[in-house]
Amino acid sequence: MMKIYEKLNDVTNTKWNKKPEDCTNHEIYYAMLEMTNKLCRDLPKPQGERKLYYFSAEFLVGKLLSNNLLALGIFEETEKVLESMGKKLSEIEEYEPEPSLGNGGLGRLAACFLDSIAALGLNGDGVGLNYHYGLFRQRFVNNNQQENPDPWIENESWLEDTGVSFEVPFGGFTQKAIMKDILVPGAGSKVANRLHLFDVEEPKEFENGGIDFDKNDISHCLTSFLYPDDRYEDGKLLRVYQQYFMVSAGAQLILKELEDNGFSFENISKHVVIQINDTHPSMVIPELIRLLVEKGLTMDKAVEEVSKTCAYTNHTILAEALEKWPISYIEKVAPQIVPIIKELDARARKVTSDNSVEIIHDGWLVNMAHMDMHFGFSVNGVAYLHTEILKNTELNNFYKLYPEKFNNKTNGITFRRWLQVCNQDLSELITEYIGDSWKNDAEDLKKLMDYSEDEEFLNKLLEVKHKNKIRLKEQLLKTSGVEIDENSIYDIQVKRLHEYKRQQMNLLYVIYKYIKIKNGEIPKRPITVIFGAKAAPAYDMAKNIIHLILCMQSLIENDPSVNKWLKVVMIENYNVTWAQSLIPACDISEQISLASKEASGTGNMKFMANGGITLGTMDGANVEIAQLVGEDNIYTFGKSSDEVIELYKNSSYRAVDFYHKPELEYLVDFIVSPELLSIGNPQMLSALWRNIKYEDYFKALLDTEEYIKVREKAYEDYEDRISWAKKMTANIANSGYFSSDRTISEYNKDIWKLK
Repeated sequence: MMKIYEKLNDVTNTKWNKKPEDCTNHEIYYAMLEMTNKLCRDLPKPQGERKLYYFSAEFLVGKLLSNNLLALGIFEETEKVLESMGKKLSEIEEYEPEPSLGNGGLGRLAACFLDSIAALGLNGDGVGLNYHYGLFRQRFVNNNQQENPDPWIENESWLEDTGVSFEVPFGGFTQKAIMKDILVPGAGSKVANRLHLFDVEEPKEFENGGIDFDKNDISHCLTSFLYPDDRYEDGKLLRVYQQYFMVSAGAQLILKELEDNGFSFENISKHVVIQINDTHPSMVIPELIRLLVEKGLTMDKAVEEVSKTCAYTNHTILAEALEKWPISYIEKVAPQIVPIIKELDARARKVTSDNSVEIIHDGWLVNMAHMDMHFGFSVNGVAYLHTEILKNTELNNFYKLYPEKFNNKTNGITFRRWLQVCNQDLSELITEYIGDSWKNDAEDLKKLMDYSEDEEFLNKLLEVKHKNKIRLKEQLLKTSGVEIDENSIYDIQVKRLHEYKRQQMNLLYVIYKYIKIKNGEIPKRPITVIFGAKAAPAYDMAKNIIHLILCMQSLIENDPSVNKWLKVVMIENYNVTWAQSLIPACDISEQISLASKEASGTGNMKFMANGGITLGTMDGANVEIAQLVGEDNIYTFGKSSDEVIELYKNSSYRAVDFYHKPELEYLVDFIVSPELLSIGNPQMLSALWRNIKYEDYFKALLDTEEYIKVREKAYEDYEDRISWAKKMTANIANSGYFSSDRTISEYNKDIWKLK
């Protein structure tokens, strides 16, 4: 204890001439930030002849103080020191801004992967962009989403200036890329890797207000926002500028580190592996080829080496998410790589006469994923079902060409953040019964099955869940004035707002339950339905769904005949910090995407590890969850992925046919009922009503009847508390497979081959 106290005292004495116990919580936060960063800096970098560079547009790292204390092995000691001064770590952390470096599962996965790469002592760094204002900070005004900048960078933060910079050549001008690092300490490995974030030299500062800005002001606004609004050409071009800026600076860093280590450019693939996380970093392929040719390699040699260096992770089968950029955009942003892309396209055409795998479509549109698959050595999906769909349907033409490249790497989460940090009571209970080996090997959680019939353990598990529900209740009351009942069922759906994730189907159930209660059918127990999601600024239908959620929240809250039995809560500005409170408190985890559309999901894994029971379709990693826990410990419904794929193939789904079923018509029509129209925006509600009735591209109505039936069954089963605790135990005990340590071990064994 004295060591931590002494280190803190050194900092507070130097900064403010105070002892730690005399400091405010805010001052203690800055002191702990400085202390923790210094301890991380003192850790050596991993060594090895081969290094991984993990390129990603997003790294949703979350608050880092607790996570880094845990990785350094001083979490509990620090808590005790703070307690001895009458302070709580949880209160100190309230002063930590959450880095605005990502949005959804893609970024959170990348963050978990960096954590596990460091924990396993592997030589690997992340490469991304230093967004100053994130996607946006979400506020609700008049039952609508409002977007504001989300600043997080303070004078003292986890970011460290490296003194390293690179000149990125754009069409007609160059832009200096300043490299800033966030340290990534490895739990147990006693090493620290780096997250390299590239930034412009003079970033524009945004005052409070909206997120509109001059998208042509590249030199100042390039790193302002994640995914700038791409409804118009200037927004699309800015995204291409961002992507090229990231990969050019990253590629130059790779060559600098090769040179610093005395390695030859001629055999770069022996010393470097690049993981392309989704299609955003795809231009690293032509850029690295360009730079290697500049260094003296022949085009043939450069293409050969880069093809043995780059690996691609596919995260989606949604066509709009597989990026395609007009070649005219690339000619404007980075004209120097256009001849290389054309050369790669010509080489790909020599492999096959199948035009469906061309890189440049119709001579004008560059398909980024196609470039990755032709000129990378590995293509992986992120869940068993997802990879099978890629191989058998969506990317079957590439699979026939390159079967040896395709492999599956089921996603994972770090149990350090998503159990040890966010759910200390559950972590302590697990350790009490099975010891702490699970902290190093999450598969050891299986030992909990020895206690699946132990009523003392099961009751303690229910107590832990109840405590977490009270904590969430208190947090909601404090932050938003919303009061919920800790004895109600907490039914939670938190994720990006997208029609394929089907928050609209969840709402149809809420409407169903509202009408039932209004008609006097009172549930056995109150139900609290919690949503958390951001809609992309240009995604109008997603914003309409948020509007309906907020209108239902208002309608129910102001109806005394219903609000004792049903609540709807929409979390404002859902982020990692909120997730760390919501996930431990969850009873039922909504994972209801249309089968075949969710590549994996990682929220499903976090809820499972914290004893939330999945209510979901057989989609993404839900398939593997179901196999692990057994049918008695998960609630599944809906058409299979094969059936859904067939419906798309035949264009045989007609939403209006389902709408006219008496069980569904009154639910859909309630969206434009007088009750809701008096609260909400008639244009937005009508647009959503028409969309569900006539289009329903992601087929919510296809599964709604079965969804209602299965959800009601889950609520009924919840009343047998011991049986429910057994389901919780089965989920926690079998969640260890979804550790990102396991995922990263597989990446390393099969793809990266780092020492």
